[in-house]
Amino acid sequence: MDVELPLQWPATPPSHGPVVLRPFRDSDAAVVAELSRDPYVPQISTVPPAATEEEGTDWILRQNGRFAQGMGYSFAIADAATDQALGQIGLWLKAVETGRATAGYLVAPSARGQGVAAAALIALTKFAWTLPLLHRVELYIEPWNEASIHTAEAAGYEREGLLRSHQEIGGERKDVLLYAAIRPAA
Repeated sequence: MDVELPLQWPATPPSHGPVVLRPFRDSDAAVVAELSRDPYVPQISTVPPAATEEEGTDWILRQNGRFAQGMGYSFAIADAATDQALGQIGLWLKAVETGRATAGYLVAPSARGQGVAAAALIALTKFAWTLPLLHRVELYIEPWNEASIHTAEAAGYEREGLLRSHQEIGGERKDVLLYAAIRPAA
């Protein structure tokens, strides 16, 4: 997809609380390997299952190419104090012409349960509102995924409904909950 917009990579990395969003580096291959060992992550993302070092490096290169391809922003979620990668978060611009974007996040199992995903989603959403064309950011969450639901709600997203048989996950059509954040009034 080619988006012809005056998009720029943020001059100051988006951050909130304990996390900073930055480009991926080759040194982040360990977080890709950890994500790849979670059986669910490869089903909902492009992370290959049980990624080799080479597959992890290739995945990092693809993430860093998403912006240049006009697909959106793929950030490493990094610990603000140590710069260690903890996961990935993306702002995807497939429907940007309509004022909408989607977001998605992956947190390494070793970093879960610490508010990392919510902090990253808050940082990403604040960044989204710096893009004048965006008025809405959407999340699609499987109804059983209570941790992701909690993340969305902690970041200020509101549940809007259930989308039945919305997308294929793990080879099956799945229902998802629609959560959204709307640009704050000026």
